[in-house]
Amino acid sequence: MKNQLSVAVLQSDICWHEPSKNREMFENQITSIESAIDLIILPEMFTTGFTMEAAQNAETMQGESIQWMKKMAVEKEAAITGSIIIEENNQYFNRLIWIHKDGTLHYYDKKHLFGLAGEHLNYTPGVEPLIVDLEGWKIRPAICYDLRFPVWLRNKFNPQKNEYDYDLLIVVANWPTKRISAWKILLQARAIENQAFVVGLNRIGTDGNNHHYSGDSAVYNELGETLYLKADIADIGVVTLNKESLTNTRNHLPFLADADSFAIQ
Repeated sequence: MKNQLSVAVLQSDICWHEPSKNREMFENQITSIESAIDLIILPEMFTTGFTMEAAQNAETMQGESIQWMKKMAVEKEAAITGSIIIEENNQYFNRLIWIHKDGTLHYYDKKHLFGLAGEHLNYTPGVEPLIVDLEGWKIRPAICYDLRFPVWLRNKFNPQKNEYDYDLLIVVANWPTKRISAWKILLQARAIENQAFVVGLNRIGTDGNNHHYSGDSAVYNELGETLYLKADIADIGVVTLNKESLTNTRNHLPFLADADSFAIQ
């Protein structure tokens, strides 16, 4: 287990419906990182922008973007994650892909589809959450609109094993500027209520539907304290998370031991 986890947060504009340009752009950013890192995080729909034109932009699980992610993971010796549009069994998914440095692949399909944009009419919702292990850290990935649903993201404490479901929550997003105050508040709230680190990665720029994004990508610790926050500019933020600090806080303030028990039907 690593006490410190180094996370690279890539806040960037996204070229509308141009996967090859976006892969090239992100590759240049990734290769520019000189320090050793454990995890690279890319935005929601990082190859296309947040589009409802699923059929025209979907790839398969054997497609170019996943092969590119595998290449980046191997070359950088780091896990990499971000969401893309996947076609599978004649359905379309807003799918977060997680690839470890050894090429092992996991994925999570976005559970909460954004009805105001018609996402639920064009994509199939996911059913199961995903928790992955990275260097002894348990990590829960989520996608954009999921952030508004605290029950879905709720961390749990197991007193018999003295362990939590996850240590780090990651939210990749295309969250527009006009609702950015909710983004910032909800990220901080998820960190505090779940006693976990939270990384929120949002894009910048203007998409093909003329929606503007300010970024405001952020990293919060388990107390809701800001470790990183960047708005309006492209940035590669490298943040180191400390497991010992997290454990000490949980031991000193065992709030989740008093939490209500529940099950999602």
